[in-house]
Amino acid sequence: MLKEHFPWERWSRLIRDRGVVVERPAHEPHPDYPEIVYPIDYGFVPETIGTDGDGVDCFLGTADTGLVGLILTRDYRHGDREVKLLIDCTPTEIYTAQGFINYDRTLLDGILVLRRPMHQIWKIISRSS
Repeated sequence: MLKEHFPWERWSRLIRDRGVVVERPAHEPHPDYPEIVYPIDYGFVPETIGTDGDGVDCFLGTADTGLVGLILTRDYRHGDREVKLLIDCTPTEIYTAQGFINYDRTLLDGILVLRRPMHQIWKIISRSS
């Protein structure tokens, strides 16, 4: 249901116009929790506000796939929910981000919502190779 109601085109334009700020490059530890290492680039879309009061978070992949999906998260430590956008991610990076979010489901968990079916994302990747 979220897939049909999420404003994909509006967010795609915002991302195109504002870009993404990478705060935590791939393979770098979280500043407050050094045991947590980000598997892909992680940042935010400038001039946006998420439910935590900061910019809307995103994982930034290595493909040219645009806004491919999002992960709706629930943070049990902070008691909030957030949307984490998946931008320019390959299917492998999508699976990696989802696994990262759901690594310890007593702290954080998330539901993956794809903009289009995964097999279509694989086709986009294979055409650009």
